[in-house]
Amino acid sequence: MATNIRRLIPFFDSGVKEWSVEARLLRWLTFLWLFVGLVVLFSASYPIANADFGDGLYYFKRQLIAVAVGLVAFNIIVYSSVRYFLGIAKWGIFLLLGLLLLTLVPGLGTTINGATRWISLGPVPIIQPSELIKPFLVLQSARVFGNWQQLNNRLRLMWLGIFGAVLLGILLQPNLSTTALCGMTLWLVALAAGLPYIQLGATAFGGLFLAVLSVSIKEYQRRRIMSFLNPWADPLQDGYQLIQSLLAVGSGGFWGTGLGMSQQKLFYLPIQYSDFIFAVYAEEFGLVGSLLFLLLLGAYGTLALLVALKARNVEYRLVAIGVMVVMVGQSFLNIGVATGVLPTTGLPLPLFSYGGSSMVASLVLAGLLIRVARESSEAEVVSLDGRRMGGRSRRLKGGKGEN
Repeated sequence: MATNIRRLIPFFDSGVKEWSVEARLLRWLTFLWLFVGLVVLFSASYPIANADFGDGLYYFKRQLIAVAVGLVAFNIIVYSSVRYFLGIAKWGIFLLLGLLLLTLVPGLGTTINGATRWISLGPVPIIQPSELIKPFLVLQSARVFGNWQQLNNRLRLMWLGIFGAVLLGILLQPNLSTTALCGMTLWLVALAAGLPYIQLGATAFGGLFLAVLSVSIKEYQRRRIMSFLNPWADPLQDGYQLIQSLLAVGSGGFWGTGLGMSQQKLFYLPIQYSDFIFAVYAEEFGLVGSLLFLLLLGAYGTLALLVALKARNVEYRLVAIGVMVVMVGQSFLNIGVATGVLPTTGLPLPLFSYGGSSMVASLVLAGLLIRVARESSEAEVVSLDGRRMGGRSRRLKGGKGEN
């Protein structure tokens, strides 16, 4: 039966029987991160869900559905070959780029809080293409920049144009924060691949120019920056979110108020179950809990770097780096917003914030990183066994020659 299943699923790879230390630790850290995130989401979303829908578990139950879908994808990826997903990444880019552009068509996109980032496809629940495209951007950028020297100029320009179209489509929603994150991910993957500094510098300058242009055109983005610099100048409007978030973080003290005991989530802190969920976490678990979560992120990032160093080829190494940038980098950006270090953005906290697309994308990214760690472990085992078998074969041949 197992043999028949492997024949039906050509990308299934059962060759990796041993889990490396990095792969095991990353898996358990992912599950721990997910568990804590669900607990915090339950606490943060219960009051508002009960008030809006008469069901305190409304957001939590919908998040569990996304977790179930994400875990299915997670397990498929962990037990499959990364090479297969690298091969289909471009089709994922094309599909989600099409959905991304559909959000810009009047009547097709769903607008929430002034941004049109979601789309509903018939019976399929609302999805957010800008979140789902992140794993495919990591995979395809690893493939393109990992083989940059072997590509001709036509293919280079084509993929740079496609990446640019993805960033432009996200920017027009408008979603400057996700655009910046995806742009930084592409840039850092290209940097790790060893692209010339002149090209990287020109790209960075172009990205900075577009960001400044977007802020100049969009009034709400300018107001966000001004409120970040001095939220108390307009405490009831533009500075309200940041002030309430800072009050939540400060109210946590050293040990926190305790699970479920946050006061700011009681209709003071806006979007407390998504963009500002870390503020609720910091209030309920305090400085100690916040430091432990930062320690988890640091451990996750360190393990991702170790996986990248041990990766069996350049593409796998770049996948590990890309996953680290999205998972850990996005987490720090979200925390920076909640603590007033960065201007207010709409970036979710991976595996914490409410949102099915974000949850599925985060679990897919985690699965890719663990799979790279597993295949790197396999390469070491095969290499060692090969050396042993080669040495034994040479000894046998030497023995026959002497006789």
